Amino acid sequence: MHQQPKVYIAGHRGMVGSAIVRQLQQRGYTNIITRTRAELDLTDQSAVRSFFEQEAPDQVYLAAAKVGGILANNTYPAQFIYENLMIQANIVHAAHTHGVQKLLFLGSSCIYPKQAPQPMREEALLTGTLEPTNEPYAIAKISGIKLCESYNRQYGRDYRSVMPTNLYGPGDGYDLVNSHVLPAMIRKFHLAKLAGLGEIKGIIEDQQRYGNIPADIKAMIGLESDKPVTVGSKITPKSSVMLWGTGTPYREFLYVDDMAAASVFVMELDKTTFAANTQPMLSHINVGFGSDLTIHEAAKTVAEVVGYRGNIEFDISKPDGTPKKLMDSQRLEMLGWKARTTLVDGLRQAYADYLNCGK
Repeated sequence: MHQQPKVYIAGHRGMVGSAIVRQLQQRGYTNIITRTRAELDLTDQSAVRSFFEQEAPDQVYLAAAKVGGILANNTYPAQFIYENLMIQANIVHAAHTHGVQKLLFLGSSCIYPKQAPQPMREEALLTGTLEPTNEPYAIAKISGIKLCESYNRQYGRDYRSVMPTNLYGPGDGYDLVNSHVLPAMIRKFHLAKLAGLGEIKGIIEDQQRYGNIPADIKAMIGLESDKPVTVGSKITPKSSVMLWGTGTPYREFLYVDDMAAASVFVMELDKTTFAANTQPMLSHINVGFGSDLTIHEAAKTVAEVVGYRGNIEFDISKPDGTPKKLMDSQRLEMLGWKARTTLVDGLRQAYADYLNCGK
């Protein structure tokens, strides 16, 4: 009888890591290893080495990372590059020294140049200048790809990397300072909807679940920005929600459970099939939905799903980021995998998870 592999999911509490756990469990995997951040500091080389010695996994999904939106990347560049470099180097090297032959590293579409030809192919890596707002994070992710390629080249390992487009779904982060674009929209529109209905209790419950509401967001939805939100707070509903940038950049969005399915699909491909029709030692592969839309169009879709009926405006003094980021996912499609979840269906599931406090 074939023995089931022992699989370690690094970052199992994150949006992507938890989706990979769900995917593996749906496929009948039972020998899954996880550790919380409190149990294992992945930036600690000695702790990571001891973990691998103790658990001896057969496969590793490297989904652990410090992530955030444009503001977070701009505010904490040193943390983004340091923590991600350390996590990646520690796990990849420990996996190699403890005999792990198969590892899957989760990267990001920001690895590609800001002006990369669209849609972005795997070969575009390192062909131009990166988007300045998230360059430290992108460089860390590029280093992760090159770690995998280098251990494959020198030691004959089978370490692969998947480059997802913008992800969303259950388990996302809704901090209004550091979150990505879709979860930030979900929360802003939800709060604006509650304010329009005068539901201060709902706003208080949201704050208890997902953290304090910044002063500018309070003002935007009609609350007194300089006072705590309490049962007695007055609401003067506003008619619009303000979002960052011009609304014109194009983005591609992928539902996180589709990403998890793609990750397991790529991990389970035999080595010959994965390497077919690619450059020698090319370890990374794009995972996208296949089409994109403007941030304004995405905002209107989120507003419809959430039930927000007000206006949507844009603060053009704020940065847009890369003008267009569409992944070329033909290589993955040729191998037999394609995304299934539409943006509307995915947002409905994401919003339901948000309302259920991520449970």
